[in-house]
Amino acid sequence: MRYRVSILSARSACYAPNMNTAPSTHIDYWKVQAASRTNLRLLVPGKGWVAYADRIGEEKKVEELGSKDEIESALTNALSASNFLTLTGAGASFCARNPDGQPQAPSMTALWDAVAGAVGAPEFAAVCAKFEKAKLNENIEKLLSLCKVYLELNEAAAEDDAEVMAVRAFVPVAEKCILGRVDYVTAQTELPAHETYIRKIGRRGFRKARAKIFTTNYDLSLEEAARRLRFTIIDGFSHSLDQVYDRQHFEYDIVRREPSKEAPDYIPNVFHLYKLHGSTDWRRVGADVLRSRDNAVGEPVLIYPRSSKYQEAFDPPYLDMMSALQAALREPDSALVVAGFGFNDDHISRPILSALESNLSFRLVICDPGFIRSYWELAGDPLGDPAAHAIPDAEAHPNPMLERIRLLAQSGDPRVHLLNGRFEDLADAMPDLIGQTDRERHAERVRSMREVG
Repeated sequence: MRYRVSILSARSACYAPNMNTAPSTHIDYWKVQAASRTNLRLLVPGKGWVAYADRIGEEKKVEELGSKDEIESALTNALSASNFLTLTGAGASFCARNPDGQPQAPSMTALWDAVAGAVGAPEFAAVCAKFEKAKLNENIEKLLSLCKVYLELNEAAAEDDAEVMAVRAFVPVAEKCILGRVDYVTAQTELPAHETYIRKIGRRGFRKARAKIFTTNYDLSLEEAARRLRFTIIDGFSHSLDQVYDRQHFEYDIVRREPSKEAPDYIPNVFHLYKLHGSTDWRRVGADVLRSRDNAVGEPVLIYPRSSKYQEAFDPPYLDMMSALQAALREPDSALVVAGFGFNDDHISRPILSALESNLSFRLVICDPGFIRSYWELAGDPLGDPAAHAIPDAEAHPNPMLERIRLLAQSGDPRVHLLNGRFEDLADAMPDLIGQTDRERHAERVRSMREVG
């Protein structure tokens, strides 16, 4: 059997907070492009980044084949694997939209500005000045990392040390501000891409292992999309009045038991959700982690953006999530689809690379609009023409993890494909292996009935 690793590239600078800012032409291009599978480009060894659609000549004849068939095959093979996994990062949240005037999914720059406003301009400038040689470049993750190291080095400082106290007071205010900005999802948030994606992977045949979604995002986009679709999430929390986290809940499933049948039926439209860095609705109360969006309840359970994420990820409950990811990557006939994740977190990136090295039946799909760089920079060159059928793959990726995967794809590894596009383009391209279920049709009829009057 022939296995593939599909890497779908869907992250530009405006979708990847941890990457350097790309030229404005790149950002503007993606801003005006509606979500569509036709935006995707596949990296084909020896050809470069090939457009989705065929190139049609003047006589309306196909002059060059596009990558449509290969992309569809890669995604279908992934979704049909015995174990289907998805990993999403910050880039997958930027297509979620709130009404004008409401908070939107924040970029790193937006978080920087928000923290500056919450702390106060003079106080924020004073904290930044302590690390002026570090070239912060408005990177809130780098600033919080430096603050953590500074406070550890000055742990024994006296309380009258004004400089240390200023940094110590800054960190909790910054973290509270970040929590508020990432908790932006409401019942009014537009989530078409998330709903489309969940609908397609959640319909996967329930005789196979349930689809597993791993995410580094704190927001509730996936939960809200599943609620609207009436899909069921298994995320480690109980179904009691106070929802309490327990790793054993991941071992449970949802079945339908009918009096006329001896054996229970596994219901469709169920998936697992693992939030690797915590969630805006997790609160630690004593020894328990509860689900609540009330900031007055307990302490938030989040791994805030800073370089110590690696160490913090191996504390409970994050340890359970990471263990589940590592175990899933080792399973035979597993496929992982990645979207909006920049491969900047080593504790997540390295297990994926390890799976590529050791698991021959592993397939990988990465969706990210940051692979093609010179394409947006060379004005007057064919590379700068968005309509070009094939764009040469002429440069190394600045991220060493993604560069290793790119080289693997270029070498012709039959498990690996690279694509350029966004999460919403990927959601459109994902195949719908199973049509709308009776349960979904019933939910739509009930919703329509309730909306009348």
